[in-house]
Amino acid sequence: MKINRYIDHTLLKAEQTDSDISLLCGEAVKYEFYSVCVNPCWVSSAKNFVKHSNVKVVSVVGFPLGANRMEVKMREAVIAVEDGADEIDMVMNIGEFKSGNYESVLNEIIGVREAVSGKILKVIVETSLLTENEKAKALEIVIKSKADFIKTSTGFSTGGALVSDIELFHRLSSGKVKIKASGKIRDYKTAEAMIKAGASRIGTSSSILIMAQADECS
Repeated sequence: MKINRYIDHTLLKAEQTDSDISLLCGEAVKYEFYSVCVNPCWVSSAKNFVKHSNVKVVSVVGFPLGANRMEVKMREAVIAVEDGADEIDMVMNIGEFKSGNYESVLNEIIGVREAVSGKILKVIVETSLLTENEKAKALEIVIKSKADFIKTSTGFSTGGALVSDIELFHRLSSGKVKIKASGKIRDYKTAEAMIKAGASRIGTSSSILIMAQADECS
């Protein structure tokens, strides 16, 4: 398993600097990670850093709460793509979802999907805040929206990815959407378990440690 090709090498801290972004991108190029995942203001810088490599640039939308208006999310996504983002990870409106306003949630995702047509769209549903029935409903909405991925977590809430959540999404989706496991994935064994459970992508800021541990296990 070439685990490096599953990894979105992530840095989304408020205090990150341009030097941190440069280091992140350098690491991604060195280890040939699938992508770097950065906040919107760093997309153009990251794109410039990785332009001579196969590393893609991912940016977040409505991050980390998902509570922005639909129009704001759409515009944020468009700007990120204009700045060079290859993929968008948007946060679902969790409050609307928990209120049972499923049509509103669906329409918002569709709006962002249409705004960045041709780019990979992942929808963060923040599994730690959802019941089992809500997880299934969120998956149903994401599939209906024609987004490319359902993503477990922002990493900024009460919990992160669980193998059981990946298994649930994998079983219920029947291959209709891909799965990104993200949040609290800090070692190789956890990342490997997520992939075996059905994840197609891993979001983590512990990528270098995971690679070191992967070498030890090989």
